[in-house]
Order: sequence, then structure tokens, then C-alpha cells
Amino acid sequence: MSATAGARKRGKPASGARAGAGPGKRRRKADSARDRGKSKGGGKMNEEISSDSEGESPAPRRTEEEEQEELEETAQEKKLRLAKLYLEQLRQQEDEKAEARQFEEDQVAGRLKEDVLEQRGRLQKAVAKEVQAPAPGDIRVLRGHQLSITCVVVTPDDSAIFSAAKDCSIVKWSVESGRKLHVIPRAKKGAEGQPPGHSSHVLCMAISSDGKYLASGDRSKLILIWEAPSCRPLHTFTGHRDAVSGLAFRRGTHQLYSTSHDRSVKVWNVAENSYVETLFGHQDAVAALDALSRECCVTAGGRDGTVRVWKIPEESQLVFYGHQGSIDSIQLINEEHMVSAADDGSLALWGLSKKRPLALQREAHGLRGEPGLEQPFWVSSVAALLNTDLVASGSHSGCVRLWRCGEGFRQLDPLCDIPLVGFINSLKFSSAGDFLVAGVGQEHRLGRWWRIREARNSVCIIPLRRAPRPPAAGS
Repeated sequence: MSATAGARKRGKPASGARAGAGPGKRRRKADSARDRGKSKGGGKMNEEISSDSEGESPAPRRTEEEEQEELEETAQEKKLRLAKLYLEQLRQQEDEKAEARQFEEDQVAGRLKEDVLEQRGRLQKAVAKEVQAPAPGDIRVLRGHQLSITCVVVTPDDSAIFSAAKDCSIVKWSVESGRKLHVIPRAKKGAEGQPPGHSSHVLCMAISSDGKYLASGDRSKLILIWEAPSCRPLHTFTGHRDAVSGLAFRRGTHQLYSTSHDRSVKVWNVAENSYVETLFGHQDAVAALDALSRECCVTAGGRDGTVRVWKIPEESQLVFYGHQGSIDSIQLINEEHMVSAADDGSLALWGLSKKRPLALQREAHGLRGEPGLEQPFWVSSVAALLNTDLVASGSHSGCVRLWRCGEGFRQLDPLCDIPLVGFINSLKFSSAGDFLVAGVGQEHRLGRWWRIREARNSVCIIPLRRAPRPPAAGS
């Protein structure tokens, strides 16, 4: 038998073992593949490949069972790894959901707490530390009155401002454009057939919390009611015996409180065009008035040196002492706390549970005059951002000063000064707290003791920017 036939006979598998001939077939295929590679590569390349392959030690061949076992083991490890990854993702998702639920619960709890504190009149949001003083160039100056501005109010939606002045006119301004939207001119005394208006200095204004009604009071003892959106005249209330110096609507209603130099406080129902009642108690001309949601109001008693809280249903009053001069301005911070200002240069924080100030800042705007004859600058106006710790005061010292109320309203800390020349006769924060409106004049709103000639009779819109809050821990 020839060598070729012997090799063919050895390579031929038995007929009964044809099913197990897989390894032999794979070897023949591999040998044929090598032969084809040698024929394609050329002589020299074949020699290099063969010499390299001859220099390497042949690796031990692994059986099919071992290879299959290794492949199956790798698949199991992959499945295990993917399972662990999936479980880790589920855990992270659950943690994120838990954090979101906790955040929502904290937010809801915070809102509920704020609602409860607001109902109790003790809400004090900490916003003052975030407020940044604007650059002088950012202050917008609106000019349209010939004489000193006496009072300003901002509509509840912060879209418009009403200003009134000693020239007896009322102007409605657009906050966005700074343009006049409407002008209610001075009314001539005794002239018939002319549209209603004021014929004497307008000293005070108030707007209802729904923005429907505007009330204005003047030195001629009159209170005029206007439709705020259109400035259309609606009613005229008479009854005071002297100049009307303070007006305020009770929030959420159309009940109007007024006060006068005749020392009285009157209650009106604007929706029904009716008078309700009169309260007495002050011993001198009342200079200012304010109110919030409760059926009560607070008044600044001028020269009688008292601040009074009037409980309308009980027809009773609480009397507070603390200033040494004429108390010319007052503003409620929340239902239980208020701030007042006087011509002795002092600024006071009050709580309804104590008859003395919780905090008293003397010489709030500094001193003026020659050495040895110094007198404090009068504090002619004050404003508070509702339910927060931010307060503003105005004088003729050349600036509006912002203050932060300490915890429990037991301290007043100055924040910054905003330069404005003239008498700051009125201050009002926007509802959102993003701007402050100042009514500036050459003269004090209640008299003509002296004049600041370099001042401009104008309405100033002061933007209040907030510093970004630092990120919370873990965010």
C-alpha cells in the first residue's frame, strides 16, 4: 500500500463514528486554510511566516468542552454584572424618588407653616439679606407733577403706579414703559360741569386688594372714589371736618378706613357707597393710617405721640408709646407687627402684645446742622414688604435707607442706602418685592417748613435685585 493511500485510509473515519467527526473536519479546514494562505502570500512571505511559526512553541489545544465551559461561565458573569447594574440603577431611582418626595413634603410643610404664621400674623420671611442696592443709573425717574409728590400706591399686579401731589393732580403710570396712562387734573373750585377732581393738595391714596377701587383724600376734607383701571369717578365721601391724611382698604374686602386731622377714624363701605361708623381717641391731628386683612387698623397720632390699634367690631383701641416727636408715618409688616417713623429721627418696630417698641432706632438717618446744634433728620416715610423682614425709610437726608428686622422683630439693622435728593414723602414696595417706589418732592407732604431746590418732584422706581442663594448642601 502506498503512503498516500495509507494517509487517506487513516484520515477516513469509520461509518459508525460519523457523528463524532467534528474535530477532524475542523483540522482539515484549518490545514486547507493554511495552504491557501501560503499560496497567496508568495515564496518569501511564506518562508517568513513558516520560520516564525516554527520558532514558536505550540500552545496546548483545549477541548471543545473546556471552550464551551469557559464561554458559558463568561455569559453567567455578564448576566450577574448586568443584574447588579440594574439593581444599582433601581436603587438610585428609588433614592431620587425618596428625595423628591421629601423635598415636596418639606415644601408643602413649609407652605402650610407659612399659611399658619400668616393667619396668626407672625410670618417673617427672611429676604432682606438677599437684597442688593441698585446702581444710581438703574433708578428710573418719572416726571409729570409740577409740585411735590405727596403719596404713591402700586396696583396689586405691580403693573401700574398712581401718584398724587400738591398740584392736586393724580397720574397713573405704566411700570414697564414709565409712560403716563391717565391724568386726573386739578378741579377748579366752584366751576360747574367739569369732571370731578381735587381742588386742594392730595395727601393720601389707597387701592383695594382686587385692584378695582382707588380712593384719594385731600385737604378739602373730601374722599374721592375712582374706578382704578379706567380712572372713572364713582363716589364722593364727605364727613371729615378737616384734611383727610390717611386711607387704607381692608384686604380682601371693599371696606375703607380713613383718618383726618379732625382726630377721628371713619369706616366706609365703598361697594355700597355708604358710611359705617366713626371712632375717636387721638388727642391731636392723625397723620397716617394702615390696615391688612383683620377688621382693624393702625394709626400714627402725630403730635399726641401715640400709635393706636383700632378694633372695629369692639369699638376699642390699644395705645402704644415710644416716639418723642410727631409720628408721621406707619406701616403694618404683618397682622401682629408694624413699623412707624417720627420727626425726632426715630424708627420703631412694634408688636401688638407690648405697649413699648420691640426695637427703636434713634437718628435713623443721621444728624444735620452746625456742630453743637445738630438735629436729627426727620423720617418722613416708611414702608414694609408684607410678611418679610425688609423695611425702607425715607427722609430728606439724601437717601432711602433699607433695613433688616431681626428675629422676632427685636432689632433693626441698616442694609444699604439708595441716593435720592429731596423729601421722600411716600414709599411703597411692589407686591413681589422686586422694586420700591418713592414719591420725591422739594417740600414735606404736610407743610412748607423749608424747600430743597435741587430736588426734583418725581416718582422714582428703584429696582431691588436679589443675590443668588447658595446651593443647598447635598444638591
